[in-house]
Amino acid sequence: MLFKDVIGQADVKLHLANMVQQDRISHALLFLGKEGSGALPLAIAFAQYIVCEKVNQKAAPITASGPSLFGEEAPASGSSAPLATNHLLDSCGECPSCQKMLQLMHPDIHFSYPVIPRKSGDKPLSSDYISEWREFIAKFPYGNSYDWLQFIGAENKQGNITAYECNDIIRKLSLKSFESGFKILVMWMPEYLGNEGNKLLKLIEEPPPNTLFILVAENESLILQTILSRTQLVKIPALTHQDVANALVNKGKMAAEPASQIALIAEGNYREALQLMQHADEDWQSLLREWLNAIVKNGPISQVKWIDEVSKLGREKQKQFLRYFTHLLEQAIRLQAMGAENLHLPDKEKDFAGRLNKIAAFDQQQAIIEELDKASYYIERNANAKMLFHALTIKLYHIIAGKQVANII
Repeated sequence: MLFKDVIGQADVKLHLANMVQQDRISHALLFLGKEGSGALPLAIAFAQYIVCEKVNQKAAPITASGPSLFGEEAPASGSSAPLATNHLLDSCGECPSCQKMLQLMHPDIHFSYPVIPRKSGDKPLSSDYISEWREFIAKFPYGNSYDWLQFIGAENKQGNITAYECNDIIRKLSLKSFESGFKILVMWMPEYLGNEGNKLLKLIEEPPPNTLFILVAENESLILQTILSRTQLVKIPALTHQDVANALVNKGKMAAEPASQIALIAEGNYREALQLMQHADEDWQSLLREWLNAIVKNGPISQVKWIDEVSKLGREKQKQFLRYFTHLLEQAIRLQAMGAENLHLPDKEKDFAGRLNKIAAFDQQQAIIEELDKASYYIERNANAKMLFHALTIKLYHIIAGKQVANII
């Protein structure tokens, strides 16, 4: 993967390239970025940049030694090997090392990620799932840990990076590099590394020469403090609205207007944007209007009917619906604070946000957002949809009940 294949993050890419150019690479880096920001694609592109043969030969001097055997003019004394400037800031994508990395098959770059036992009693290693990993990165480079665990058939099983995996990492990194002169470990989701991660402390603190650890995480607070303190932080910011919209147009082949609307809802999360793109034809607003009217106006019979309807949707659709509701509530809060003239939203959504402000005050909207976030969390963990939405409907009724009810229609 090249830097140019990673969406946005121009400043981070330049910073990483400069680290290599100026020989300032720390032996342990923590790429910290929220879901959908591109931390994993950046880490893979950075590893490829380090082993790229043209990048590593960028400063090789060519001395004047007379005409070439093939008749070309001799280069001027002290000139550098010819190399396009853009290659210095990105991998070439053509050398043998880059070709291997494009398939995630470079012998000096190892990957570690949460896995599950294939059968009871197994001691799983990341390398047992390397074929699935290559396929997953090719298809879902912006996927999260839930996507990965479902991809390998985890269902309700908890993924882990085990002590057995740590021992295997120590063994791999103690070997001499095969080709590049570097040995690199990219560990995705070190949050899944329990106290057994302390096995790696000595290796991280005093690694063999030219050994690099790249940890890729979403939640700093879930990483072992002993490991965290031994890494140099590289913060990966959320993608800009424009970067997400451009990616949806260029990669997803969407029209500009719906791409811009989805980018607004996704709020810098490209994974979320892709999920929304799959359900772009869904009429979430009508479904939400029906639900709110059932809660505040029409009563239990309408509520039960709506719950039956929404429980038949798949988990991804249910999550997207809740995410859309959260987005509208956030816009309603901004509408109160900024005024309609400063809120850049389609008229239909702006009108709906204004109606939400009539049925729920600021504190109530915050309480609803918290409940929606909890519901999304439980949906990801296979909660019973009927029970969940029934409980959520009751909670929203009690939250809204403190304010005079208005008609949503």
